[in-house]
Amino acid sequence: MKKKLYVLVIVLVIISLPLYLWYLQAVKPVNPLNRDFETFTIEKGENVRTISQRLESEKLVRSGLVFFLVSRFTDLGKSIQAGDFLLSPSMNLNEIAEELKHGTTDIRLTIPEGWRKEEIATKVAVTFQIPESEFLKTSEEGYLFPDTYSMPKEIIAQEIVQIMKDNFNKKMGTIDLGALDKFGLSLNDLVIIASLVEREAKLHEDRPLIASVILNRLKIGMKLDIDATVQYILGYQPNEKSWWKKDLTLEDLETDSSYNTYINAGLPPAPIANPGYLSLKAVLEAPGNNYLYYVADSNGKSHFAESFEEHASNISKYLSK
Repeated sequence: MKKKLYVLVIVLVIISLPLYLWYLQAVKPVNPLNRDFETFTIEKGENVRTISQRLESEKLVRSGLVFFLVSRFTDLGKSIQAGDFLLSPSMNLNEIAEELKHGTTDIRLTIPEGWRKEEIATKVAVTFQIPESEFLKTSEEGYLFPDTYSMPKEIIAQEIVQIMKDNFNKKMGTIDLGALDKFGLSLNDLVIIASLVEREAKLHEDRPLIASVILNRLKIGMKLDIDATVQYILGYQPNEKSWWKKDLTLEDLETDSSYNTYINAGLPPAPIANPGYLSLKAVLEAPGNNYLYYVADSNGKSHFAESFEEHASNISKYLSK
């Protein structure tokens, strides 16, 4: 009898030890060195199994199974709240579990596509009482991804910028960048062109064609003649209370700046705004055509032309109404 008991204990130890070691590994951070935070959203009524699977798929926990088991055999499963949470791969499983019980963020920040960094800085200042200058110190035009974010009240400017940049990198990871080589573009070129498309296109279906015009002009060394680049140079307009001057004059178009595509061929030196996902994709999916001109009618619909004569006809037809 004693021998059987001894054998049973040995068997239990042999089985339990690997499981215990597996558990110890599973609760460790996915990446202790990665201190970037991302928003993890739990929908109302979402079950623990789905939450566990998503945490693993988004590389926030090492094992969704262990998180699920911990949730089922402790009070965690009943304590998880619906809402938005800032989580990091540097957090261990227990820290993430605790955050999901108590760490719901309570401030939403929505950044529209096509805003320049100064506009974003103003929104951040109003929302979080952070000086605009603090945000602008570390922000980079073009890479502050437009989206709706959930952030804690006590967040600082550098953390907001980093979250937006991380979101940009995450979204870019879902886009096939193979077309960059096809068009002979760098990633920064892509962001610059997408920022131009974002400011110029009024309708989504026009984005790829406007991108085509830009790419076609670049290919033959033709100046881009894009109003938005001049608007970017002119900056804030107190009378209009806008960063984008509505009606440009001939004098405006002659403004001396490397960003002015009316007097300089090629791309401006940097993005003029922060483009969204659709504009970035539109550049990479620009169809092949011979369009070199476009003009938008009063409804925002763009009309395209291969020759100046056709373009002049479009201007007469759509702007004289």
